[in-house]
Formats: sequence, structure tokens, C-alpha cells
Amino acid sequence: MTLRLIQIVTQEGERRVLAGQDDGSARAINGVSSTYELARKAIAAGKSLDAQVAVQGLGEDVDVALALSEGRVLAPIDHPDAAHLHVTGTGLTHLGSAEGRDKMHKAAAAAETQTDSMRMFLMGVKDGKPEAGKVGAQPEWFYKGNGTQLVGPGAELQSPSFAEDGGEEPEMAGIYVIGDDGAPYRIGYALANEFSDHVTEKQNYLWLAHSKLRPASLGVEILTGELPKDVRGTSRIWREHSGSWEVIWEKPFISGEDNMSHTFANLEHHHFKYDLFRQPGDVHVHCFGTATASFADGVQTKDGDVFEITAAPYAYGLRNPLITRAEEKVAVNVL
Repeated sequence: MTLRLIQIVTQEGERRVLAGQDDGSARAINGVSSTYELARKAIAAGKSLDAQVAVQGLGEDVDVALALSEGRVLAPIDHPDAAHLHVTGTGLTHLGSAEGRDKMHKAAAAAETQTDSMRMFLMGVKDGKPEAGKVGAQPEWFYKGNGTQLVGPGAELQSPSFAEDGGEEPEMAGIYVIGDDGAPYRIGYALANEFSDHVTEKQNYLWLAHSKLRPASLGVEILTGELPKDVRGTSRIWREHSGSWEVIWEKPFISGEDNMSHTFANLEHHHFKYDLFRQPGDVHVHCFGTATASFADGVQTKDGDVFEITAAPYAYGLRNPLITRAEEKVAVNVL
């Protein structure tokens, strides 16, 4: 059974975790106030999430659309201590269109010296989908931050004053909780905007680590179970002009294993093979990459732009405005 797990704050200021339905309706899950709490209960009881929801029972109906309009929908996962939530990701994992693949392979064949990015991409194409029980190629990996970097639907994506760009990346993100036994348990998948500084990254690949230290947003719901093999969606940027909003850029994007050079299992293996990422009680949000970004089409975003990402089978889209933070003076004090 697939669940749609949603976190909101009620009009009275109380947290609720909801079980959403395919028709857009949702009901509160009794006895828990967060997805994290629900997952921990399921792990402790040795039950699946849907079995644990059945044990908890369902309460009142909740109008998710109203909660969205009132800014009461939270990111669908968080942790009571933000330092114990890790936001990470992998890149160069998506094949893109057939035309794009053809161009990449021709460029690789023609180049006297392949770039590190091209070599890593081709490693994934060759060995990113190993047979069951075998380990495939390592992907590119990056760190984005802890739970303070994660925002929900409608919240601002804040670009630091020193950033040279603030651009969207429409992706799927895996959501995990580490059990007391040190094993990772996947809750499900969420729609994500893995916001990045592409200009900084473009100047020197060794600055990729800097370019990824930015916030990320998650969509309304976590879908439990396995993600469809073929996910298709649309990424847009809205800009206000003379009092009206217009789409300044729009492009379809694809995800799911049919459109990737790696299996999710291989990407998960290469993240959780480190015991650092298997600390009991921690939460992981791991972004799985994309082949679509407005930066590649020469779009320059600016404050006030709104990123919108939609994709089936998610019932709700993800929208976040862009702002640039004021410059901060940071000084190191000597003790």
C-alpha cells in the first residue's frame, strides 16, 4: 500500500501528520505529531508504515489545499534536532533525452581528454545498474547541510549574498530514518528542489562543494513504497511583471530508474556504506539528481522569481520564491 505522508500545523498551532489520498483528501494519523515519530514507532514495532498507520488509526479530515494556501504545510520530514538531519545528493545520474545522450557520447569520443564529469557519467552508464547482490560504480556525491537547510512548500529559498547564481534542480529525494540497530529504513520519496549555485560550479568543478551548500525544498508529500520506474514532470520559473505573473522558462523533466544510469539501490549503497551515515535516530534526505536545469538554457534568476515543480504521481506541486539574504559580517574570535 502506498501512503502519502504530509506534515502540517493546524490553525490552532498544533502539528499533525496526515495520510493523504489519491483524490486530494487527507486524514490525521492518531497519536503522532510527525513523520519521524511515525517512522520510529513502525521500526520499533517491526511493522511497515501502512501497518503502523492502521494501528494508530485515522482521525479528522484535513483540507490540505487550505493549509497550503495559509502557509501551514511543513516539509514532509524533519527531526527534533536539526543537526541530526542530513541533506546530501548524487549527480550525473540521469541519462536525459536520447539526443542529449548522443551528444554526450559523441563529445566524449571526440575529446582528447575527457573531463572528470564525463568520465564519471560514463562510469555510471557502464556500471551503475549492477546485478542484484553486486556493487556498481560510485556516483558523484555531495553534502548540502543539515536540517536547518531544509524548507517546505511555499517557503523561501534563500541564496547567500556571496552567491553568483541561484538555480533550481527538480529531483526525487529519498527519505530515510536510521533505526536503533544502525540500519537505514526508507520512508519513501519526495519531490525536491535541490537549489544550487551553477555559476560557481561552472567556473571550477572543485567548487562543486561550495555550490551545493545551499537550502533545498521538499514537496508536500512523501510517497511510501517504490517510486515508479518512469517519472515525468515539469519545471517552471514564474516572474512578476507589471503586476501580473508570467512563466519565463518551462521544461519537462524525467526521473525514475528507466531514465537513470544508476539504480536507487546502488546510489543508496554508496551513501549508507559509511557508518557515519548509519547513526541511530538520524534522518537522511538524499537527492538523486536531474538532467534538467534552467541555467543550462541561459536563464538568470532574480529575487522574487518563483520556482514550480510538478510531477506525477505527486498530488501537489512544489513552489518556492527566491530571495537573496543580506550580507553578513563574520569574524573569528580568539579565545
